[in-house]
Amino acid sequence: MNMSEMSINELYQVDAIHAFGLLASAAEARFERLTRLAKRLFNVPVAFVSLADQPWQTRSGKAGKASLAQPPFFTPPGASDELLVLQDTALDQRFSNNPLVGRDSGVRFYVGYPICVGDGEPLGTLCLIDNQPHQFGEDDLALLRDLAKMAEQELFAMELATIDELTRIPNRRGFDAMSEQALSLCQRLGKPVSLLYFDLDLFKQINDQFGHAEGDRALQDFSAILTKSFRQSDIIGRLGGDEFAVMLPNTTRHQALVALRCLEKAVQQHNRSSNRGYKLRFSVGQVDTTVAPANISELMKRADSRMYEHKKQHVRQAGKRLSQLLDLLLATHRKYSH
Repeated sequence: MNMSEMSINELYQVDAIHAFGLLASAAEARFERLTRLAKRLFNVPVAFVSLADQPWQTRSGKAGKASLAQPPFFTPPGASDELLVLQDTALDQRFSNNPLVGRDSGVRFYVGYPICVGDGEPLGTLCLIDNQPHQFGEDDLALLRDLAKMAEQELFAMELATIDELTRIPNRRGFDAMSEQALSLCQRLGKPVSLLYFDLDLFKQINDQFGHAEGDRALQDFSAILTKSFRQSDIIGRLGGDEFAVMLPNTTRHQALVALRCLEKAVQQHNRSSNRGYKLRFSVGQVDTTVAPANISELMKRADSRMYEHKKQHVRQAGKRLSQLLDLLLATHRKYSH
């Protein structure tokens, strides 16, 4: 069964940028201040921060409002981690046939400085654009570097606020923000959404028997299995403790159950290959929007309730197995005691 991904025009892909919580007004407000400062310092009409093809930009004459644009010289994150300075594009042969350069109002000046956080992987670019050539010396470069560091600090602060430190997936705050946006977008497009709410079974016993460090390892293992088992466009988060959730955009109930069976197989394979003395087990609740529209809070409550029903079934089954085992032991004792 093929679970189709939504196109980039229909749904934001879940990547490092979205994990940092760069969503809507929060990102616009943070980078708008930075780009306004860059415009004043370098006397250019356009300054913006581009992140995963989603640049937050401030244009001349539009102070106080951020807008999206596709800069002609923008290098997508990951494609290059080098500084690009074009003091006069008309003198650069690489752009001699570019119609955006030859016109009187075209791009004559462009600077792009890479923005990196964490392990140094470039996540975006701080860019300056003008329709007039500019001289750009060492002092200008040092100033732009300082502004790029400010952008990196903003990204780092967002990461701390929205990423679970232990599992490195979105925390409750990050999950809620991304899921709310994805849900709203899917509803506008008439696409179904499914939500899976997970709770690890017998997690307290793992902590009590093997220690909290091993409990942390179990949480990390389960989050890694979730990440490998679902699509890039699915939103995965640790809600707190041993509870996790996955939102699946453009996914019906049937498709979500198929994905859930794939996850169960992945967990079983992990348990077979693990020699840590315990097995990962989970209870899950599934809900979707095919019956009636709902906000993320309502979906979470319904999925949470169904998850606890599933957990009660596990407890009843475990109790039944224990009762059968006790009966067997009692029968065996009686047999050999005579």
